[in-house]
Amino acid sequence: MTQLFDTAVRAARNLPPEVQDDIARIVLRLAVDAEAAPIALTADERAAIENSLEQAARGDFATEAEVDAAWAKFGL
Repeated sequence: MTQLFDTAVRAARNLPPEVQDDIARIVLRLAVDAEAAPIALTADERAAIENSLEQAARGDFATEAEVDAAWAKFGL
């Protein structure tokens, strides 16, 4: 195990169990699919990412009220 990975695991141990499980699923997915081909994006997905990057470059981010409203929409 590399030092960086060991540091990440130690940090994850301090997180709530459900977050640790989320991290574990991600690590397992990456480890198992390490040799898999990348997922191809559609033209719409590429355009959405490009739009997001342009917004971020301009500093155009959601306000705290907009974020709160989005969380509330999903009961969070």
